[in-house]
Amino acid sequence: MLPANHPQRLIVADEVHARPSTSAFTPSRATHIALLVAAEDREREFAHLQRLCAEYGVTSPPDGTLQFSVQLGDITLKWERHGEFSGITLFVPGPGAAPFAESAVSLLPAGWLAGLPGQTLVAANALLIEADDGPAPSALLDEHFENNIAVGGEIGDGAGQAYTDFRIHDDGFSRFLILDRSFTPRQAGRMLQRLFEIEVYRVLALLALPVARAQAPRTRAIEQSLGALTEQIAAEDGAVADEALLHELTQLAAAVESSLATTEFRFNACIAYHALVSTRIEELRERRLPAVQPIGEFMARRLSPAVSTCRHTLKRLHELSDRVAKVSGLLSTRVDITRERQNQALLASMERRTGLQLRLQQTVEGLSVAAIVYYASGLVGYLAKAGKAAHLPIDPDLVVGLALPVLFISVWLGLRRMHRKLHDADA
Repeated sequence: MLPANHPQRLIVADEVHARPSTSAFTPSRATHIALLVAAEDREREFAHLQRLCAEYGVTSPPDGTLQFSVQLGDITLKWERHGEFSGITLFVPGPGAAPFAESAVSLLPAGWLAGLPGQTLVAANALLIEADDGPAPSALLDEHFENNIAVGGEIGDGAGQAYTDFRIHDDGFSRFLILDRSFTPRQAGRMLQRLFEIEVYRVLALLALPVARAQAPRTRAIEQSLGALTEQIAAEDGAVADEALLHELTQLAAAVESSLATTEFRFNACIAYHALVSTRIEELRERRLPAVQPIGEFMARRLSPAVSTCRHTLKRLHELSDRVAKVSGLLSTRVDITRERQNQALLASMERRTGLQLRLQQTVEGLSVAAIVYYASGLVGYLAKAGKAAHLPIDPDLVVGLALPVLFISVWLGLRRMHRKLHDADA
């Protein structure tokens, strides 16, 4: 017996088998729909799929399912839920009289597709037919792609050919033509899935391009404002001006962070989806055909520059955030130094005032000693006069004169003793 399983062991082991490709037999038609579905609409989407299964009398998938495949009469339906979108792929046998007019999705009940919640991101039809020797005739490409320029090449190391024009036609669908030379059904299904995924991930990556274009003027304005503020910081040298500049820099920092917060996810998603597009193109194992631009070359010329723009915009925002932080740090340091100088000047002024107060206090204490001695000598004089009145041999003036030094020394020593006690108490 094995020890207890790790809680995630089975989930991780099954992950490599998630979303398997569906076998595609030649000839056949396929349709792929990718929908952006909001989180609050996902239960409604799943219920819509369950109603379709019930209409065909097949078992509905249980709640919480992330992907399933089911046979609905002649239609093979595959549904997958991804992080940002949901994908539905339909397969039907046979080429049909008008392959792209009688696509796989046209065999579903009327109105079912329109009832799906969400927004259409990608809608693509594919036709899988037998291939003749050599490249596809130009007449065949013109017929299926309505005289648009088609791109493509051999795929699967020569086991077939794939063509597309990467355009949305009047019916709202893009088109793929796959010519089978020696595909196995599973290989044909994998190739169809890769072509559909290239289209989906390409569109998802390009969702960031309008964001980058909209962000460019704002980023340029922030950069210009930061440059102007930096010049003012270099020219100004005053606490009041520095405080105002620091306030403006704080506003710039808030603007940059706001831009990052609203765009960073989309730009990072663009980079990730572009990497998936590149991976799927490599998995096609494409070979060039005469007079036809390969899919990989088309993507390198059309998609990569857009992704580079998004990548550069994200890098530019991060660099701008760092620059604002550095300038704010320098200005904050200068403001702190100015405040420190002001505090030192204030402390020096307080120290001078304390010295003056101490000298004034000492002067007052000297006057206080004289006053105390004066009043004490008066008391001594009264006592001496009382003794003289009692017929004692005392001269009151002499007694007062002799008592003055004693009184002065006693009062002075008493004050010194009191100062020492107060000092010791403070210590």
